[in-house]
Amino acid sequence: MTDITMIRAAASRLAGHARRTPLLSSPFLDEIAGRRVFVKPECLQHTGSFKYRGARSAVSALEPETRAHGVIAFSSGNHAQGVALAARQFGVPSVIIMPSDAPRMKIDNTRALGAEVVLYDRATEDRDAIGAALSSERGLTLIKPYDEPQVIAGQGSIGLEIAEDAAALGIDRADVLACCGGGGLTSGVALALEADAPGLRARPCEPEGFDDATRSLAAGQIMRNTQTSGGLCDAIVTPQPGNITFPIMQRLCGPGLVVSDDEALHTMALAFARLKLVAEPGGAVALAAALFRRDQIDGDAVFVTISGGNVDADVFRDALARFA
Repeated sequence: MTDITMIRAAASRLAGHARRTPLLSSPFLDEIAGRRVFVKPECLQHTGSFKYRGARSAVSALEPETRAHGVIAFSSGNHAQGVALAARQFGVPSVIIMPSDAPRMKIDNTRALGAEVVLYDRATEDRDAIGAALSSERGLTLIKPYDEPQVIAGQGSIGLEIAEDAAALGIDRADVLACCGGGGLTSGVALALEADAPGLRARPCEPEGFDDATRSLAAGQIMRNTQTSGGLCDAIVTPQPGNITFPIMQRLCGPGLVVSDDEALHTMALAFARLKLVAEPGGAVALAAALFRRDQIDGDAVFVTISGGNVDADVFRDALARFA
C-alpha cells in the first residue's frame, strides 16, 4: 500500500521529469472566496494534467524486463496521455482504452503521443474486460488510473510540494481542495500532508451528479454513482471511489465539496481572466468549491488544485461567452 516512503521515492524518480508547478494567487479570487486562495496549476504539467506524475511514477517503478513488454491503461483522456508520454519516454509500447465520448482533443493527443487507442462504449461495454483480454494477449502491464499504489504515490508528490510551499508562506493550518474522480490525487495528497503538514487537510471536490467520494465519506462506505457517463467534468467522472483510495480518504480527508457544472464553467472563465490559465471543467471544480462554497471552508487560507487543462475549444468558448 502507498505510504510516505513510497511517495518520497516517487518524487525522487519524478525529479527532472515532472514540472514543479508554482502556487498562484489573485486578489480578485481572494475577494470572491473571502480568504487567501493559493492555486496549484497542474494544468501546466506535462500533457496538461497532474496525471503525468502518477503515470511516470508507475511506469518508472516497473522492472525493466516487465516494462519492455509495454503497458496498458484505461482513461477518459488525462491518465491516457500521461501513460502514453511516460511509455514513449521509456521507449515501450502503450495501449490506451478510452471511452468513445471522451473529448476529441484527448483522444487525438493520446494517439499523437504514440499510443494505440482502443475506443469503447461506457454504457454497453466493460473496459476492465477489454483491458484484461488485451493484457493477457500481449503481455502488457496494466497501469490503473487511480487505484494503484505507485500512481497514488506519484500524485502524492503534489502534496509534498504544497507542504513545502505552505511552510514557506507560514501557513500551518488550511484546507487543501483536490479535484476528485477515483481519489488518486486526493488520497496521495492526503498521505503527503499527513507526514509533512499535518495541519493541512485534504478535501475531495466533485461535480453534482458524480459526487461519489463526498457521499461515500458521509456514509462511511463506498457509494456508487447512478450515472457513469455524460457529465461535463469528464476528467473526474468515475463509478465510485477506489478500494485503495477510499480508506485513505476516510482516514485523512475532511468532508467533500460539490459544485454545479455552471460553477465549474464560471470558474474556468475566472481562472482565465485572473490567473491566465486554461482549465478544463473537471480540473476547475476545486477552485470552484473555494469560490462558491466559502461557507463550508474554515480558516483564512485555502489551497486548491487545477488538476487539468485539456478542454475542447467549444466548451472553453462557452465558458468565456457565458461568464467572462
